[in-house]
Amino acid sequence: MRKDLLRTSTIKVFGKLTGLKKQQISRLEKLYRKKVPVTQIISVELAETLAEISHEINKEIAILINRRGQIVAINVGEYNGVDIEKFKNIRESQARLCGLRCIHTHPGGINYLSKADLTALALYRFDAVACIGVDSTGLFSKSRGETIKFADSMQVAFLTSKQESWRVLQGTTVRKACEENFIELLEEIEKEFSTNKDVLTLDTKEKAILVSLQTDNIGEDYVKESVSELEQLADTAGAEVIGQLSQKKHSPDSSTYLGSGKAQDLALMVQEKGANIVIVDAELSARQQKNLEQLVGVKTIDRTELILDIFAQRAKTKEGKLQVELAQLKYLYPRLAGSGLSLSRQGGGGTGGGIATRGPGETKLEIDRRRIKDRINALEKEVDEIKSHRSQQRKLREANNIPVVSIVGYTNAGKSTLLNALSNSDVLAENKLFATLDPTTRKIKLPELSDVLLTDTVGFIQKLPTALVKAFRATLEEVTQSDVILHVIDPVHPNCQEHIDTVYDILAQLDADKKPMITVINKIDLVKDEYLLEKYMHELPNPVKISALQRKRFKDLLSKIEEIIKI
Repeated sequence: MRKDLLRTSTIKVFGKLTGLKKQQISRLEKLYRKKVPVTQIISVELAETLAEISHEINKEIAILINRRGQIVAINVGEYNGVDIEKFKNIRESQARLCGLRCIHTHPGGINYLSKADLTALALYRFDAVACIGVDSTGLFSKSRGETIKFADSMQVAFLTSKQESWRVLQGTTVRKACEENFIELLEEIEKEFSTNKDVLTLDTKEKAILVSLQTDNIGEDYVKESVSELEQLADTAGAEVIGQLSQKKHSPDSSTYLGSGKAQDLALMVQEKGANIVIVDAELSARQQKNLEQLVGVKTIDRTELILDIFAQRAKTKEGKLQVELAQLKYLYPRLAGSGLSLSRQGGGGTGGGIATRGPGETKLEIDRRRIKDRINALEKEVDEIKSHRSQQRKLREANNIPVVSIVGYTNAGKSTLLNALSNSDVLAENKLFATLDPTTRKIKLPELSDVLLTDTVGFIQKLPTALVKAFRATLEEVTQSDVILHVIDPVHPNCQEHIDTVYDILAQLDADKKPMITVINKIDLVKDEYLLEKYMHELPNPVKISALQRKRFKDLLSKIEEIIKI
């Protein structure tokens, strides 16, 4: 038996204690002294005490009992649900049961296990989950022949050797449940597990729930598009989206982002669906992130942190890794609480640790606020050196009279595919967001002029984190110093116009919005709305229609580039 499951560092009752009298809390604390016979799932006396207190405070009470019969955690929840995550001693085990059973009360006489109860059984690999139906009258038991006053009935469930499956026993009286030999039953279950080597296989994908808020100044269509994009980002980061929750609200709650009721709904959804990460489609304050995470009980990140995580995976060059680390530390710095933060750094693009734990560094760092500030200063100096080096390269190109053409556009618009096709190279081009992070430069030849340099850049996106724009300014300055900008658009995307506006906004942030621009209308082989295509041709600057994937109309594009450079 693992020691971490046997000990309780402090005798403490967790959960919703507001409104409880000192005497009631004291009664709950004294339960830690009780010990259950190892052959019983619970003692009749303990079940009755739990039910009586639960009836008195009108809230669910959950306890965790280890295989020695010791109570290791007590948690008080609302009437309709206990936050299982408050039991800090739980460690998920994908290979075996966790060595703990969860017994909880159901006020109001509800004598059956809920879907949330059974999901918790599978999620935490409990030895068993059981509910005690509390007699709401407290006068007699519905179970004939029983003398227990409050603990009316009981239902128990165990995991089975089938993947994500459980066995729910028929409801019975508390006394009869206590007469069953719990250890023998548990040994049978574990024997079943041991003969099935495929049981409880590890699923490395994180299970995510997406959260969004529609405020007074944001339209419903915009929210839907943003959440759809967030889902793509989550997929790119390696998570599986298993649910979404949205709320209409005048403005975000300054403490928890969502309203308190909706936050409770989210906590229940997390438990029912077995999610282990919540991703919010906004940039949360440090306070909002901390409070919401405490409420839902699983890792909670915002859109910015998700994008930073993707960048950490994608960074391959030293330059890219430096800039990602700088952006991450600038994001983390105001969110540090207490004296320090442990950051587990794995090689850039590594998958260990999950979303929002990856970084481009190579060593595990224990760093406090002062040391983070020192690291930020050091990184900024290195980024300045990058800028200086790039400036020298640009001067050399100017001296040799080599024009520079930068490819920009919304992420996944086809920029890398275009670079590959024009230069016959093999830059990574995936149908994923931010497939390209590190800038790639290739030499191409125009019909009449000599060589030009074509540079692919990181894709733009709505709500691109300010920290990233600043950290990647050294790289993005290539855009500001280019002779021509190729703005690649995807006319097939239903939100193409919004994507165009986003690119214009970011170019303005970079002071590059006045540069000569060619609008590359890509994916024309997929366009079905000819009217919309012609609309873009008439409204956008220097438009050229192409298909980068099928390499169509490249002659028109090269001629247009040459025309603009000559001006």
